[in-house]
Amino acid sequence: MRKLLSIGMLLALAGAPVLAARADNEKETDRLENAGMVMEEIMNIPDDIPQDLLDKAECVIVFPSVLKGAFIVGGSYGRGAMTCRSGEHYTGPWGAPSMMALEAGSVGFQLGGQATDFVLLVMNPRGVTSLLSSKVKLGADMAAAAGPKGRDASANTDATLRAEILSYNRSRGLFAGISLEGASLRPDNDANEKLYGKKLTATEIVRRGAAPVPASGQKLISLLEKKSPKNHSDPTSLK
Repeated sequence: MRKLLSIGMLLALAGAPVLAARADNEKETDRLENAGMVMEEIMNIPDDIPQDLLDKAECVIVFPSVLKGAFIVGGSYGRGAMTCRSGEHYTGPWGAPSMMALEAGSVGFQLGGQATDFVLLVMNPRGVTSLLSSKVKLGADMAAAAGPKGRDASANTDATLRAEILSYNRSRGLFAGISLEGASLRPDNDANEKLYGKKLTATEIVRRGAAPVPASGQKLISLLEKKSPKNHSDPTSLK
């Protein structure tokens, strides 16, 4: 009996890492699927992200159901996914997503307690390179602005034209542009490893095509391909 119990314990211990890895993968898979659902719901809002801005974005970042009450001193972060147009000059199809983290560690960034979805548009290659290579602080390392909304909204304001990132949020059914100055963005390479099953950097995924689009990311990618299949940025700005 003791021998059988010992064997059972050894088998359970041997299987624990596999079960933990599977649970981690499912968590990132759920997060990526939720990002696709959030983007679909936002794109169906009558006064959503202006089409001309989406068509000029090199990348889209979606953070589903960020708990804003978690943004406190030394606070935790929201997790989501970033997908970019493929190709050297961002003129190809939308590619495999990299997992990202949104962090806020200042008192001034406390926003309340309700869950909120964020969508961020990355508007130029320099912004993409900065995001993929390191942690960046919005408003300091990267110019950020609240995105204008509405299909007929004018996107030609000075703030919009200067911004490397335009940000939107949806909370309690309301959709609006919101400033995220003071927040930080970084690649979540631990989550990438859990999602793809091997160590991959955000740059390898987004710029080098090192991984195919996972099944959990198909909804997000197919939606963007349908809504914005072509990059309408000034070609000279993409080189």
